[in-house]
Amino acid sequence: MAQNRSHAVMAQRTEAPDSRDDFPTPPWATRALVAHVLKDFGPFDLQSVLEPACGAGYMARPLAESFGQVLTSDIYPYGFGSVRDYLAVPYEANAVDWVITNPPFRLAEEFVLRSLIVARRGVAILARTVFIESVGRYRNLFLQHRPCRFAQFTERVPMIKGRVDRTATTATGYAWLVWSKEIKTQNPELFWIPPCRKALERDSDYSDRL
Repeated sequence: MAQNRSHAVMAQRTEAPDSRDDFPTPPWATRALVAHVLKDFGPFDLQSVLEPACGAGYMARPLAESFGQVLTSDIYPYGFGSVRDYLAVPYEANAVDWVITNPPFRLAEEFVLRSLIVARRGVAILARTVFIESVGRYRNLFLQHRPCRFAQFTERVPMIKGRVDRTATTATGYAWLVWSKEIKTQNPELFWIPPCRKALERDSDYSDRL
């Protein structure tokens, strides 16, 4: 069998320490968060959300379809949102209702810990399924800060460097992890996000225009 050498498959989000780690989230995957994972936390039209690793806005724009206020920033200038190092220049405590983001994988733990201070209601990150592994992450994050939900995509969420691509494929599994300030649990809820790409995807998601 020929080896699948798709860029998305081969990249596996493994980046050099000084890389921008720019792997935009297909907008349908963010709509899946609102529709299937956070549906009982809404309505969101009077709630605010911060996307602190916004890149070119591929997650922020679908969030704006539901949330009343969307704040955006990124450490690099992508022409969308303000330029701000989320970890070095912190937002005030309880500045927004939610922090929702797809953080750089190597900084995801730090992003969650910072976001738990910034958010009033909750935090959601999109991460590789293997994020829940490692003794260090268990000790530094999960032991004291248990997510209330772990929502695994049943469909693959292809991410490739620097752009979204409707035809991309991937061997990497992704999930949404949610922390709630209102729900305290020692046993996070595990569930599966049903197949929904076809229903949530739009042709305009793949436009180069912001």
